[in-house]
Amino acid sequence: MGAAGADIDAVAGERRQLINVAYRLLGSLAEAEDAVQEAYARWYALPRSRRDEILSPGGWLTTVTGRICLDVLGSARARRERYVGAWLPDPLPDRAEWGLVSEGGDPADQMVLDESVAMALLVVLESMTPAERVAFVLHDVFRYPFAEIAAALGRTPAACKQLAASARRRVRDAPGPAAVAGDGRAEAVRRVKDAWERKDIAALVDLLDPAAVMTADGGGLVGTVLRPIEGGARIAQYMVAIADRAPGLELLERSVNGAPGLVAQRGGTVMTVASFDVDGDGLITRIWAVRNPEKLRPWLRDG
Repeated sequence: MGAAGADIDAVAGERRQLINVAYRLLGSLAEAEDAVQEAYARWYALPRSRRDEILSPGGWLTTVTGRICLDVLGSARARRERYVGAWLPDPLPDRAEWGLVSEGGDPADQMVLDESVAMALLVVLESMTPAERVAFVLHDVFRYPFAEIAAALGRTPAACKQLAASARRRVRDAPGPAAVAGDGRAEAVRRVKDAWERKDIAALVDLLDPAAVMTADGGGLVGTVLRPIEGGARIAQYMVAIADRAPGLELLERSVNGAPGLVAQRGGTVMTVASFDVDGDGLITRIWAVRNPEKLRPWLRDG
């Protein structure tokens, strides 16, 4: 293979990293894929002489991807204000767990499932300004130096450092998940599943924090509550009402964004993907239920 072919392979090999960066910046697999494709389009639009001058193609691609995501985040705020109901980040499956790993380069296959894609953190990232989010994700999650982040944001390294510090305070001040071991989280979710299947409101109430909050995202495409439901008792009643209205609904314990979650399917089609926060006492404090079918495409066996 010639030098040009080796260079192409090296640049193409950055795609996994770029997809992971872009998803954490945008919370959307489709938008992440579009941003990365645009970054590659800009790379290949450069004259060959200019590409040869770039010492780190991966760094260049990350910088450009960050700029593109910054623009997308700016326009996304207006779009999400028009969104029907609550907007939640795309839930990520463990594709191997579903037997869904493909050879077609699906962005979901590229995702690294770690604490930086926890739904709780992604929701906090949504509260940040676009610049704070880019600075925090690139520095605190991916350990890029502020000098490189400055190129993406068009600001000084010192300003980027301040943005990351501000973002860090948002994360610190937000209600975060307790340090619950994986087995404890899985057991809490399993108990919720069992009580939900039995339509046992009392048991669900016992498993939910009295101040628990449930947020659902249907995108206006399927029926769901448009505002968060607050209070363990109200959530339990709503969950049982769902079960009553959806005969034949099957609940599966599956990893969601790298943590124990539940998937509801009917006739083999995924209808809802639920993520949970669990406190130190094993009580569920937050539930995020994604029902928007456009966000569930990575969960489809033919997807």
